[in-house]
Amino acid sequence: MKTLARVFACLALTLTFTWSGLSSGIAMAQAPQFTAEFRLEDCRFKTTGANPYLILRPGYRQVFEGTEDGETVRLVITVLRQTETVSLPGIGVVRARVVEERETVGGELVEVSRNLFAICDKTNDVFYFGEAVDIFNPDGTVTHEGEWRAGEPAGDGAAQPGVIMPGTFLLGSRYFQERAEGVAMDRAEHVAMGLEVTTPAGTFEKCVRVVETTPLEPGQTVKIYCPGVGLVTDNVVSLVEFGSRSTRGNDDDE
Repeated sequence: MKTLARVFACLALTLTFTWSGLSSGIAMAQAPQFTAEFRLEDCRFKTTGANPYLILRPGYRQVFEGTEDGETVRLVITVLRQTETVSLPGIGVVRARVVEERETVGGELVEVSRNLFAICDKTNDVFYFGEAVDIFNPDGTVTHEGEWRAGEPAGDGAAQPGVIMPGTFLLGSRYFQERAEGVAMDRAEHVAMGLEVTTPAGTFEKCVRVVETTPLEPGQTVKIYCPGVGLVTDNVVSLVEFGSRSTRGNDDDE
């Protein structure tokens, strides 16, 4: 009887481990996967242009406003004349456009970021090569959380470019926007298309919704983009003004 009991005990233990392994495998299979590898070597990058949902022309400016915790939030996004170079191992030097974001809360400047974008001429995907970040804290200090640059050290390796907006919007697509391990790892999922959206700047059609998350912290950001305009809502802020402004001097594009 003791021998039989041992047999049943071993069988139960084996089934427990087997089920545990199957459960783990099922959980891994069900976890959403995000594209993290892109064929950068196939691209010739350009710093001026547009795809349906992101405009990268110097002088293009968007103003957003909204309310959070009883305070007015204002975000201004401007495509600057300035470009910068990024050195990528195995790829070489890439020139990227600087897109500035300035955010104020209650009239006080809280953050300025200078993002680096460039367009792949083959796919019309807009790639994200990093950002410089200044966060203005209430105590007067300035910090740089989330700052990264492709090709520079991050985690156990070098930071790599991600995609900020594909040239073709495919429902269900998932991909990394930022690839700086432990620093900036935003990722996007395409969740809706064919939307009509009204903001203080107007009513827009054939818009798309993107949900952004990061494995570094909980929560999500919901954004809506519209053809020929770009971003129109970003969580609590909505587009109130957009258009191009003339730029002086020669563009330092390519």
